[in-house]
Amino acid sequence: MGKVYFVRHGQTVWNVENKICGATDSPLTEKGYEQARQTGRELQEKIQAGEIHIDEILSSPLSRAYDTAKEISEMTGVPFRAEERLTEQNFGKWEGTPRDGEGFRKAKENFVDSFGGGESMLKVAQRVYNLLDDIKKEPGKTYLLVAHNGISRMVESYFRDMANQEFAGFGIRNAQVKEYEF
Repeated sequence: MGKVYFVRHGQTVWNVENKICGATDSPLTEKGYEQARQTGRELQEKIQAGEIHIDEILSSPLSRAYDTAKEISEMTGVPFRAEERLTEQNFGKWEGTPRDGEGFRKAKENFVDSFGGGESMLKVAQRVYNLLDDIKKEPGKTYLLVAHNGISRMVESYFRDMANQEFAGFGIRNAQVKEYEF
């Protein structure tokens, strides 16, 4: 069985401001860079101890994930590259609005809605699932995916069934690592 690891990017300016980032490119804060370095150190310790193995890091091209991946790569020595399919969902009219707004919380349960010029959940699922299907075809290679909270929902839903409300409410912390097995 193959494995894949997922890491959400470090803290961003818009995370601090409680805004929905989506496809908008909000940079890491200094804390975000430190979170990325800490995750890199923790992964490096596990690699050195033989607890895990990572062949390559694939990152969203948005700077918050790319910079996180770069920090992790520098700490671990694992090569990284951008992967377009890991780009965060474009939340259309919701970008820049409060993350905890009731309207957005409800909108995330509508999988076919493109949020007024954004990207529907189904289209995001298609590209993320296609990436995971491609990775699954390489059982001898282990990847670390560095991306976004919205993408973490898609990855989680690939590996386990979820109710719509559970899916919409799912998320992981900045710089948190999750492990999945195919």
